[in-house]
Amino acid sequence: MTETAATLRRSWALDLDAATLYELLRLRVDVFVVEQACPYGELDGRDLEERARHYWLTGHGEPAAVLGTLRLLKEPDGGYRIGRLCTAKTARGRGLGKQLMDAAIAEIGDGACVLDAQEHLADFYRGYGFEATGPAYDWDGVAHLPMRRPAR
Repeated sequence: MTETAATLRRSWALDLDAATLYELLRLRVDVFVVEQACPYGELDGRDLEERARHYWLTGHGEPAAVLGTLRLLKEPDGGYRIGRLCTAKTARGRGLGKQLMDAAIAEIGDGACVLDAQEHLADFYRGYGFEATGPAYDWDGVAHLPMRRPAR
């Protein structure tokens, strides 16, 4: 596959325009609901929280396609939660997930962070200092592992 550059973008939830939010949510539904055949409520009510930050990568062209996305939440306890990391099926194998994680980890800095990893991706998250905090569990037919990266 010929690799093309992707442009990293980020925005506070309340600053997102409707068209961009729609494209981010559409990609997540395409991956988590349609592709993974998991009929669940992808829209969990947290996308528009005041302290939610959305990251996404766009390709070039008109209109610029959303190739990947990640959501970073600030939790009430002061820590962070990474979630909804996904890349478009046509854009996988290009390191886009790593690019999104690098950006989120840079923002988190030394702060504590949790996530619920799809079990087959646990080693990817271990590479960022996350460790399992409990056993794997089933989330709508997909094995997940709760993980945490402690404050540094």
